[in-house]
Amino acid sequence: MFKTSRFEDREFRPLSIAIVAVSDTRTLETDTSGALLQSLLEQDGHRCHSRQVVGDDLQHIRAAVQTLVADPGVDVILTTGGTGFSGRDVTPEAVEPLFDKRMEGFSVLFHQYSAGTVGTSSLQSRATAGLAGTTFVFCLPGSRGACRDAWEGILGQQLDYRHSPCNFVEIMPRLAEK
Repeated sequence: MFKTSRFEDREFRPLSIAIVAVSDTRTLETDTSGALLQSLLEQDGHRCHSRQVVGDDLQHIRAAVQTLVADPGVDVILTTGGTGFSGRDVTPEAVEPLFDKRMEGFSVLFHQYSAGTVGTSSLQSRATAGLAGTTFVFCLPGSRGACRDAWEGILGQQLDYRHSPCNFVEIMPRLAEK
């Protein structure tokens, strides 16, 4: 297994992270997965730009993410919910057309990490990620466990400027290069 470390000479750089919960049944008050993500990212020193709940509707999901992508104050968007296989699960279909670059490795790593906690049930997620403009977008399943797996197993490290050998934060200044 690969061992990670930290660049000891780097100071932490907090990011502005928006959370979009996709659900027909949750409200901001009952959205426990979004609340967990907010807690985890804030514990790690990041700032929660905003948190919202949108229904399982392709156009509403896309509009919410597009609005956040257009906001220069948002570095990262985390969606939670709508990545399964039911008829109302349309988050990947809503968000993936916004990607300028897909991040296939996120899905692979998420499933590997998640399989350690839920076994083969990890197959029931269509977690996806990509770059939309200069904003990283990660579409996570709606369960608290999956959100914790994604943050603790992948995102917490990759969104930390001190993570070695590389991380997303160090390439952010170059995302708009042509």
